Amino acid sequence: METTAPSDDALEYFWAEARKVLGLTKIEPIGGVGTTGSLTPPAWSFGDSAEMADELLGLVLAGRKTATSSALWEWEADGETPPGPGALGILCDGAGEPRALIRTEAVEVVPFDRVPAGHAAAEGEGDGSLEHWREAHAAYFTDVLAQVGRAFAPRHAGGAGALRGAAPEAAATAVGRGRRPRRAIARAGRAAAASMTVCA
Repeated sequence: METTAPSDDALEYFWAEARKVLGLTKIEPIGGVGTTGSLTPPAWSFGDSAEMADELLGLVLAGRKTATSSALWEWEADGETPPGPGALGILCDGAGEPRALIRTEAVEVVPFDRVPAGHAAAEGEGDGSLEHWREAHAAYFTDVLAQVGRAFAPRHAGGAGALRGAAPEAAATAVGRGRRPRRAIARAGRAAAASMTVCA
């Protein structure tokens, strides 16, 4: 089963509540509110199914998953670039409900076969080993890249990945309709940082 796209109302509600928790509703005395506090961040879910989205979101909310991966060619096929440092994103569950706000900490470009063991462990999936990460992500990237007319290979000349670096002590804010934001991970008032490897 595929994931459901979030409704505009749910995103706006989540973003309004998250802005309060993050202190982004304060009026700037001279320059006004910056774009970080005024524009709703992009919303997305992990994986290619509602089940995978829910499972991986659960790992984020539990503090185990501070990294994720995607294929660079997938971004390019959508006419997009991976997020840069400081970018915010709204992480949704498989039903399209906004559940966490994440922040990109850093970006590093690496080929698939050069993804470090530390990143694989930070993904929080399976046994956390690089071997598990490679096996699971090779299968996932094979499927995803086939959908955009590309063939997966661990090493491409010019193939690359991007890393959204993470600080494990950062907090994610989960917001449910009709209730106040609650802390899903550690400290309040900060977005969760997540790492992401984008491989080609």
